[in-house]
Amino acid sequence: MVMLGTAGCGAVAGDDGRSAAGAATICAHGTYTWSGVRHEERLTGLPDRITYTDGGYQGVIEPVSDTVYRPTVTHPPQGVTPARVIKALGAHLETENPLAGPSETAGQEKTEFFDELGEPRQRYYTWESVDLIEADFTYTCGLNPPVHGHVRTWDTYGGGFLPCSEPSEGIPAKVAAVKLCPAGSPAVTGV
Repeated sequence: MVMLGTAGCGAVAGDDGRSAAGAATICAHGTYTWSGVRHEERLTGLPDRITYTDGGYQGVIEPVSDTVYRPTVTHPPQGVTPARVIKALGAHLETENPLAGPSETAGQEKTEFFDELGEPRQRYYTWESVDLIEADFTYTCGLNPPVHGHVRTWDTYGGGFLPCSEPSEGIPAKVAAVKLCPAGSPAVTGV
């Protein structure tokens, strides 16, 4: 579970340009050991209704709460940006796409949608969600003491648009199905 080896260390310089005695060294290319990796899908948006007009399904997905998700890194190692810590986690998890970086947000988007389907008209449910990832890390580099920190980010921000005749999977999908599908439909019952 160790990623990114190699060490590049440099002493912190004092005002006179010399290395400060006893100062911590900046070591930006250490190794990470990851633990406690957790994945959790969170519902971020739902429409009040989906209507069928002009040959397609349309609606407006509204945020479900005031929560805004932001990637965070607690205790980044000296000389390592939070973005690099998040990138190292993505490499460890072998994610297909980069994980969300420090400047990104999720959870407060209002989305208008229109889907034109070539299938018989029926009831649909839709939602938006974010797949959160949390992990603890220990960073070691050179002779510096290990740094322990925590990362919270996400790998996908998405959702789904499914007919009520199909069972829902995952908590956000089930919440959307209960709100938008008939009570006995497979999306609500899961069968």
